[in-house]
Amino acid sequence: MVRKTKVCVITLGCPKNTVDSEHLLAQLDTSTYEILPEPDDAEIVVINTCGFIQDAKEESIDTILEAVERKREGCLKRVIVMGCLSQRYRTELQYEIPEVDAYFGTEELPDVVRFLKVDYKPELRCERYITTPKHFAYLKISEGCNHPCSFCAIPLIRGKYRSVPREIVVHEARRLAEKGVKELILIAQDTTSYGIDLYGTRELPSLVRELNMIDGIEWIRLLYTYPGQFPLELIDVFHSCDKLCHYLDIPIQHISDSVLRSMQRGISARATKELLYKLKTEIPDIALRTTLMVGYPTETNDDFQQLYDFVGEMQFHRLGVFTYSQEEGTTAYELGDPIPQEVKNQRHDALMILQREISLRRNETLVGTQVRIMIDEVNKGYAIGRTSWDAPEIDQEVMLYSTSLPTVGSIIPVKIVSAAEYDLEARLIEKSSEDTIL
Repeated sequence: MVRKTKVCVITLGCPKNTVDSEHLLAQLDTSTYEILPEPDDAEIVVINTCGFIQDAKEESIDTILEAVERKREGCLKRVIVMGCLSQRYRTELQYEIPEVDAYFGTEELPDVVRFLKVDYKPELRCERYITTPKHFAYLKISEGCNHPCSFCAIPLIRGKYRSVPREIVVHEARRLAEKGVKELILIAQDTTSYGIDLYGTRELPSLVRELNMIDGIEWIRLLYTYPGQFPLELIDVFHSCDKLCHYLDIPIQHISDSVLRSMQRGISARATKELLYKLKTEIPDIALRTTLMVGYPTETNDDFQQLYDFVGEMQFHRLGVFTYSQEEGTTAYELGDPIPQEVKNQRHDALMILQREISLRRNETLVGTQVRIMIDEVNKGYAIGRTSWDAPEIDQEVMLYSTSLPTVGSIIPVKIVSAAEYDLEARLIEKSSEDTIL
């Protein structure tokens, strides 16, 4: 038998990078490589980097330096860097960290494969080596972004918006279902713009309808739905597609009109609120997740107070907050970074304290109700699951304690018995009940 070279791909950043790594691993899985989940025993490490904000860049650089040190010690034969950081700073990285064997950008997956002395196979474009738990997977439906948001470097890194042709998306989804995936999580820099470049219209609603018909898929979830020019037809899809989770990730960033204008978000505070209220009215059980930014260069105390009041008004189910990171090449870069990090952190913490209170109140209303959860993990004596209102890896979990536990990936009815700010506890429902199961 030919000895296989041990390789590990370390993925940093967002789920879009996860998909890229899984496509790379699918190419290597058919070759003379043995794929390892952890780098400890690997001979070759490929680092798929993130270069979006300062914290992500620092994590990527630290990971590269750690791998280089292991190579220097003789524990690794090769270190390869790919992804966003490499795309954005390749020249600088080659100069500063020459010990890396090769750097590749975001669109050079075939080159990475060939560098590893494997023939790139275009016919494997829809194949994935799943690195998430086997019952859920991310499905990337486009690349790049056309929005001119002043703070965002994504267009500089990933280029213009490019939809993946529908037939390829659907074929990849079917292949994932054949591998046992039950939950598809649609991702892109902006999922609501899907199809605009290929078909002249926003085709996310029709794409979801087609994915809804795939056997084996139980849940479909939408992330990164841009609020500007939101396709209202999608509301009807929530009612007609039984597999579409009543969950919507819709990054708002801010609510002050002056900040939104400087951010070049292309939507006003009034239009933002009208959209959110329409979604809440027409889909009463929808869970809305949003992402907000504090410490943007023009954000005043009054702007932040508007944002704080907005969070209290909207009562989001899920919410994340980032502090502003000044990124070279963006239009906001010239505004400087005048707000001290201490103030940014205070604003961040104030919003998260408010959201924690909101989340606790919402969770307490679920105590005594019956809901369906998808089981993500099973351990001795307990399991961890999620409701359809929660995305994996970012939202809250449901703890289930029992001597008889379901299998990973199963969707089961449970009764919520207690609630905390970001977690629920449940018990199994042994027999059918007349109570409504949400």
